[in-house]
Amino acid sequence: MQMKRIFIAIQYMELGGAERALLGLLDALDASRFQVDLFVYRHSGELMPLIPSKVNLLPELPAYRAISRPLKDILLEGKLGIAGARLWAKWRSARFGKSLDGLENYAVFDDAAAAVSPFLPSLKKLGMYDLAISFLTPHRIVRDKVRARRKIAWIHTDYSSIGINVERELPVWRGYDHIISISPQAGKGFLSRFPELEDRLVQMENIVSPEVVREQAALEDVSGVMGGSPCLCTVGRFSHAKGMDRAVRLAARLVGLGMEQLRWYLIGYGDEASLRREIRDCGMEEHVIILGKKANPYPYMAACSLYVQPSRYEGKAVAVREAQILGRPVAVTRFPTSAGHVEDGVDGMIIPNEEEGAAVELFRLLNDAGRLESLSAECRRRDYGNRDEILKLEELI
Repeated sequence: MQMKRIFIAIQYMELGGAERALLGLLDALDASRFQVDLFVYRHSGELMPLIPSKVNLLPELPAYRAISRPLKDILLEGKLGIAGARLWAKWRSARFGKSLDGLENYAVFDDAAAAVSPFLPSLKKLGMYDLAISFLTPHRIVRDKVRARRKIAWIHTDYSSIGINVERELPVWRGYDHIISISPQAGKGFLSRFPELEDRLVQMENIVSPEVVREQAALEDVSGVMGGSPCLCTVGRFSHAKGMDRAVRLAARLVGLGMEQLRWYLIGYGDEASLRREIRDCGMEEHVIILGKKANPYPYMAACSLYVQPSRYEGKAVAVREAQILGRPVAVTRFPTSAGHVEDGVDGMIIPNEEEGAAVELFRLLNDAGRLESLSAECRRRDYGNRDEILKLEELI
């Protein structure tokens, strides 16, 4: 039986939930049945070494690397066409952003891809694939540059909570045979913007291996790093969506309520300078600790009293599931997809998505040892393994 050829594209392998979800997908694909070519536009990120050896990592191409590199670097390399295209896309997105009424402007990703696409070499010389996957935005590139009998794009966020240009993006999504949503709630958010694509939507959860998470958690003793009573932890990009700035202000409220020994550890990367300013402005230097990038965040997650996801919105936060696998009680803010993360009051708590109410609920939870243990016990009892999700993808090939 001839092996099926699969092409998968992603921008880079930084420390993010989507990138970890991709590792789970790659691990689950049967190497005896599928030849997988992975195209990473820019070979950067702490997760690059974790790409399974059974996967064929395609060479980096300079033009594709330039999609997300700083404009200054692109100009120094003499790539004037790509630099000019990105500047034009930035201007176009900024104009569109004025109409979004406070929503985060996600149109910038598609605008940038549309602008630079003419400068990107075709990937059709790689031959015909049975399946081509665009695992993360922008999705124009796989649509336009790859030959495949079927094409699939992934949804990793809640489209009802972000600003996009529906008119410009609809033709992009129409270029895919199937669109995979990582949760029912994320799918519902997507259809609120693209109802005409309902027949292409397929639900498939991010694949997470409990065995790998637990093994990684046992590799390092972080007791000398993690302290505080209570000891809180959050993992994610330092971005508006993830609400790391709110974690700082929530910590200040909890300290003000008497939790003077509180320590809240933030693991991730992004706009660290703004986050440090927030910590300084709130006087939280002793209470909120930025640990930065951690290729293996699991020992830190396993050591916390409570894992908190203070996001403004989410698709499906992989870190929440990983914390549950480690038997940690979890609190997530109430966003449209929060019910897909935890069973409220059973294996996690859903708290208000505004700071005053969230602080009150966190204070109550952290002062209720019995409730914390009940949440933790339920997480330990449940089997969060979902390797069989890969069968949904195999049916589409």
